[in-house]
Amino acid sequence: MNIQRQTWLLSRRHFLRGVGVTLALPFLDCMRPLRAAAADSALKARRSVFIYLPNGVNTVEYQIKEAGAGYQLSAPLVSLEKHRASITPFSGLFHPNALGMHHNCRRNWLTGGKLGQADRNTISVDQLMAQVTAPVTRFSSLELSNQGGSMAWNADGIQLPSQSNPGVAFREMFEDPKGGIAKQRRGFERRGSILDAIVEEAESLNASLGREDRGRLEQYLTAVREVEIRTERSDKWLDTPRPKIEPAAVSRLNRDVSLQMLGDYLRTMYDLIVLAFQTDMTRVVTFNTGEEGQGPAVPEIGVKQNRHSLSHHNGNPDLMRQLAESDAFNVAQFSYFLDRLSEVQDADGSLIETTMALYGSGMAYGHSHGMASVPIILAGGRKLGLKHGQHIDFNRTKTFQGYDKHAGIYHKPVNDKAHLSNVLLTMAQKMDVKTEKFADSLGTVSEVLA
Repeated sequence: MNIQRQTWLLSRRHFLRGVGVTLALPFLDCMRPLRAAAADSALKARRSVFIYLPNGVNTVEYQIKEAGAGYQLSAPLVSLEKHRASITPFSGLFHPNALGMHHNCRRNWLTGGKLGQADRNTISVDQLMAQVTAPVTRFSSLELSNQGGSMAWNADGIQLPSQSNPGVAFREMFEDPKGGIAKQRRGFERRGSILDAIVEEAESLNASLGREDRGRLEQYLTAVREVEIRTERSDKWLDTPRPKIEPAAVSRLNRDVSLQMLGDYLRTMYDLIVLAFQTDMTRVVTFNTGEEGQGPAVPEIGVKQNRHSLSHHNGNPDLMRQLAESDAFNVAQFSYFLDRLSEVQDADGSLIETTMALYGSGMAYGHSHGMASVPIILAGGRKLGLKHGQHIDFNRTKTFQGYDKHAGIYHKPVNDKAHLSNVLLTMAQKMDVKTEKFADSLGTVSEVLA
């Protein structure tokens, strides 16, 4: 081995076959020149995915009754038992700025921002992460949503667009552009020229506008600049070959899936996220599984009403039962996602070891739009410095040692320091985001730090 000449370095063009995909290797130690050793932690893959469940849960059935390592999973969560060593359920978390937001709570789930229906948001934690990971992936982030909009907001508080069709998302990531690279590059150049003209004309108009109109115009221009950035990124990656996906994986993912079979839809989206991570197309994903005022029904198990209707059950036993069944079904699909992350390997082991997954809702007790103890599960990321295996219950304080007859129903926070932003800050730091604060965070969650 010639250390001086470093002829032992493995080419970055080396390819692997297996698990339905042919892909270029991620950065390995044997690909890295010695001078890059100091930047090792920045090069290793760190991934995060955020998955939203609308309209809260049937809190009475969902609530875990024991804190600590000896907890028993509640009926809607039993499908996660096999992943017990890789998950941390939380109770008692809340966003102070979300209290009273009703169906707007999805908008600040990843931002912690204080906003009304028309207010501009603040940056979401996934986009802070994407700023770190973007230089090494074809797509800075992936936004998926089967209803409503995405959960991703850029640095100017503008919502990023989302894709609801898994087939379209697959083709955007893994298929070469129609007409070839040269045609797409000409398209990018044309788009750039159009955007330049739009910006020039808008800026000349700015001086003649009133204050409120100038604000609206600036928001519009921010969205235009976002398109510019994405266009430039896409152009730079045109000459980099896309991974070649094997036919079985293509037929499974490159298709339109109806919400009339919710399980098939969710599993297809989860498989797509796993493939995006496996091929290192992106390291940051958000997936909104339903809009707060709707929330998909589950026809395949006989739950025909949407989650919004079920959440406003007014104590009706049949509606509460169906909501609990919907909860259990959705959690089972999340468990499937953790299965896939556990099965798929990369250079650092199974994907679940280097992937953090946050699953939950911005609402708890949907009947009264309660947001004081939202359902949250943090999974994975052991090799990023997380530890799991216990139920962290912030509702159990020195002055409150248990649950009353209305278990799981909280109209105001029990622990005023249990900010959801503390979890988001913890995840951000594990993604190498250099910050000591995010939104209204009060610090990291020491209970999940290894």
